[in-house]
Amino acid sequence: MASDSRPRFKGHRLKRLRDEGLKPVVGGQDGPAITENAILDCGWGRLLFAQTYPEAGPLIEALRAEGPDRRDIAFYVRNPHVLLAHAPQEVFLDPSHTYRLDLSVYRAARRQPRGFTVRRLASQGDAEAINRIYAARKMVQARPDFMWSQREGSALTYLVAEDSASGQVMGTVTGVNHQRAFNDPENGSSLWCLAVDPQATQPGIGEALVRRLAEHFQARGLAYMDLSVMHDNEQAIALYEKLGFRRVSFFGIKRKNPINESLFTGPAADEALNPYARIIVDEARRRGIQTDIIDAEGGLFRLTHGGRSIRCRESLSELTSAVALSICDDKRMTRRIVEQAGVVVPERIDADDPGAIRAALERHGALVVKPARGEQGKGVAVGLKGTDAVDKAIAAARKICPEVLIEQHVEGEDLRLVVIDFKVVAAAIRRPPRVVGDGRSTFRALIERQSRRRAAATGGESRIPLDGETKRCLAEAGYQLDDTAPEGLEVEVRKAANLHTGGTIHDVTEEVHPALIRAATASARAIDISVTGIDLMVKSWREADYAFIEANERPGLANHEPQPTAERFVDLLFPLSMPAAAARVARAPKDH
Repeated sequence: MASDSRPRFKGHRLKRLRDEGLKPVVGGQDGPAITENAILDCGWGRLLFAQTYPEAGPLIEALRAEGPDRRDIAFYVRNPHVLLAHAPQEVFLDPSHTYRLDLSVYRAARRQPRGFTVRRLASQGDAEAINRIYAARKMVQARPDFMWSQREGSALTYLVAEDSASGQVMGTVTGVNHQRAFNDPENGSSLWCLAVDPQATQPGIGEALVRRLAEHFQARGLAYMDLSVMHDNEQAIALYEKLGFRRVSFFGIKRKNPINESLFTGPAADEALNPYARIIVDEARRRGIQTDIIDAEGGLFRLTHGGRSIRCRESLSELTSAVALSICDDKRMTRRIVEQAGVVVPERIDADDPGAIRAALERHGALVVKPARGEQGKGVAVGLKGTDAVDKAIAAARKICPEVLIEQHVEGEDLRLVVIDFKVVAAAIRRPPRVVGDGRSTFRALIERQSRRRAAATGGESRIPLDGETKRCLAEAGYQLDDTAPEGLEVEVRKAANLHTGGTIHDVTEEVHPALIRAATASARAIDISVTGIDLMVKSWREADYAFIEANERPGLANHEPQPTAERFVDLLFPLSMPAAAARVARAPKDH
């Protein structure tokens, strides 16, 4: 038996090497002829199936026809050195690996995902949600009407992951049926544009999308599913290898355009910039504004245009006065200033009066403790319901700042409004970090996994600390870090919604109540600060009730997609650089 199995195994390997070798694909005698010079429009750009091009010249010409703000990809290039030699100044070898899943041996997962469902594109709203996720992931977007028009197409398949509770689209993937695209004699398929919303809390969304697409193609009798992944994307590669994908020797070629610049220029000198500085620097460079990085690690840079030069530290610029900065720095003074302007603030409790703290707990049920000076949510404890918890929170806050602020805890959602030039340009609900149990993992493991996802989505800016505050929040829910999380159970692991401590952010700009916009602009005018993040606690962003929490002098402009926060910031600094459409908006009345 052993002597019989070895030749068969050897024959299988030789056939596989032949199929994945450098020889061009040729059409079979029984089926329709392969489409020569095949191109598929995917909305964000075109796929050029290089194996259908007998000569390199026509493939280069096809790449030269790339549209503006599009990303065309010549895929399955089997002799990349030859293609590059035809236009070395115009094209480059994409630094990605190609992976293949053999659909003949693929087996579906036994466990079904919880908290979300995977389905096909069902409305133009789905297409708009896909673009929102693309924008959040810095991917090239496709027109929603294009995606909607392809819903019944045979070559392109769009899948989305929908949150079971909210109905919000949390992830997406696109599949390409090669047989339908160019009469592929190998009967293959490929996966593109796998993207998960950075704010998603449910585990396994990416894996579920990949599996569903594999099952979709498997049911249609296709032989394999390929994908391209950046060589250094270790997290994605680990997922693909877990699902049974293996490396194959196919390559992609792209044009040297602004979208692809980081792929062919190599690491930049300013690669240490965080996302909040990067978004501004990138927008300035798009406008031809000179950028000089002074201290990348600290997010400090200089912008120069038309004889005007301004230093910035992320969104804090020299246009913000020292007085405004000092007001925002002291949360007690901020409260007094905005309250005088008619903005509603929560009741303040004397941190040095135990009797007042006990009375406030009886009156309000819960309190908030935070350092009078500080940022990024450090030392903030929310929803404290007993004197012992308040005392511990005061001690922790005083490690950040000797002066401590205690306030009435206002139930509701944390609303951040970004105000630039005294106009609200973005509004987003910030939610505390939460994890969903799977019946197998401990809370510690789930928090660490969610923390890694948040860090990957924010360039390392958002992580969930495994500190006393996290332990306290878990204990309130009746659990400890090393307890196994029951399947399907969702637990808030912190009460504060700060992005830096693992919170998520959800755009509501188009729905926010005018009263909340007026409160934000009134606060900015009272402080006299042209760029600020105003935090309100609200019952709903669609209602007028609110309580002022704080003003941030250096609000993060990233993670507010699709709102043009960086664009409006650069408009403020360099009005003459703004596009005509933005200039018309800037001339509109400044108060809502």
